[in-house]
Amino acid sequence: MSNSLLNLLIVEDDQILATSLKLMAPDGFKVFISQKIDSIPDHVFFHAGMVDMHLHVQPGDNADGPSVIQKLMKKNPQMEIVAMSGHLDRALMEKAIKAGAQRFLSKPLLAEEVSAVLEKIEALWKLRQFSFEKHSTRANLIGSSSSADALRKKIAQLKLEKTAILVEGETGTGKEVVAQLINKQEGQRPFVSVNCSAVTDTLFESEFFGHVKGAFTGADATKIGFCEAAHGGDLFLDELEALPLNQQAKLLRFLESGEFKKVGGKDTQFSSVRIIAASNIPLKQLIQEKKFREDLYFRISANLIEMTPLRDRKDDISDLANYFIDREKPRRNKEFEPEAIEALKSYRWPGNVRELKRICEQLVLTSPLPMIRDDDVYALIAGGKPSPKKLHDENQTLEDFLNSKEKEFIEQSLEKTKDIEKTAVQLKVSKSNLYKKIKDLGIQYE
Repeated sequence: MSNSLLNLLIVEDDQILATSLKLMAPDGFKVFISQKIDSIPDHVFFHAGMVDMHLHVQPGDNADGPSVIQKLMKKNPQMEIVAMSGHLDRALMEKAIKAGAQRFLSKPLLAEEVSAVLEKIEALWKLRQFSFEKHSTRANLIGSSSSADALRKKIAQLKLEKTAILVEGETGTGKEVVAQLINKQEGQRPFVSVNCSAVTDTLFESEFFGHVKGAFTGADATKIGFCEAAHGGDLFLDELEALPLNQQAKLLRFLESGEFKKVGGKDTQFSSVRIIAASNIPLKQLIQEKKFREDLYFRISANLIEMTPLRDRKDDISDLANYFIDREKPRRNKEFEPEAIEALKSYRWPGNVRELKRICEQLVLTSPLPMIRDDDVYALIAGGKPSPKKLHDENQTLEDFLNSKEKEFIEQSLEKTKDIEKTAVQLKVSKSNLYKKIKDLGIQYE
């Protein structure tokens, strides 16, 4: 990532306040001050801006700040703008947000609040810049879609926040990557990752809270638990949905006080950690099924991030696929043909980004030419079936084509609902008719 400074524009006609804001800005910003609208530099790419809503206007006149914001956003839609005013007029605030401001701060400004807002903006631009690092070995969030940038904004907004974070989404969507990015933007903080599905009931307390020497057979030495190891940093609880109810109760007690005792120990210890939890299943659904504690959910879901499945962010498939094969260069020099990218976009990716990564790794190995063709892609994602273009070229009948589309449509619905009755309702057909279609089309369903 480039270490160049971010350009911050301060549009403020009060010279003393403008100078104070410059001093409040973190070291990662190069500050430009403009006291008049017509003095804003046109040649500079601004990453962020702080704009006063009343610039050289008389009492009773319309505020000109929103028009400045509109002008800046037209030049750079990714610019992060903070509006400022001592007049907390609701209509003016909404006008500023509508013009493109992401935040509105009231005057007199608080140094701590200004610094925190700018640090979050700095974190966002770092995340955006990381997405262009082809050969980075660190966690990376790839994609230029609106969904990807919205996710970056959510991550950046969590910088300096101490409350728990819950990341929900299908398997393979990148929940651990998000957790690592949240941790890394805080600097050098501990990051302890725990797969909850792998922690057995008998060893839960020993694994999470540690044990003293001689606490039980085989305890040959004192052990530090996950909670103690993560002190001052983040404890990432992956697959939290797999944690049994009795273990959930023990975890909740720790989260409420930060206190714990090692197994076999007498002294109460304290650990300050931020919990980042991840679940493949919406926890509210498990609460309704009496499989997850509601009080624990409220404790860990202060900040909720919902991961978008890859099938709903297909604009990112090209960036992701090229990122995965670029990491193999120069050892394996391959490029995607445009038709191959379209073939990747035609697939629904039930395994999400993790599955796409695996397919790209296979394509690099199996494609015989320097360029990866759509046939190479279909050979892996369609079980060796020829591409739709080839089927068309081989005079596929209209009936065959319609049957294949109908089969694909039903398979996708079954994959989504996991239930015959729900699928029948969704497709607006009777259950008996749906069963007949499944049999006639040779759809595999258990």
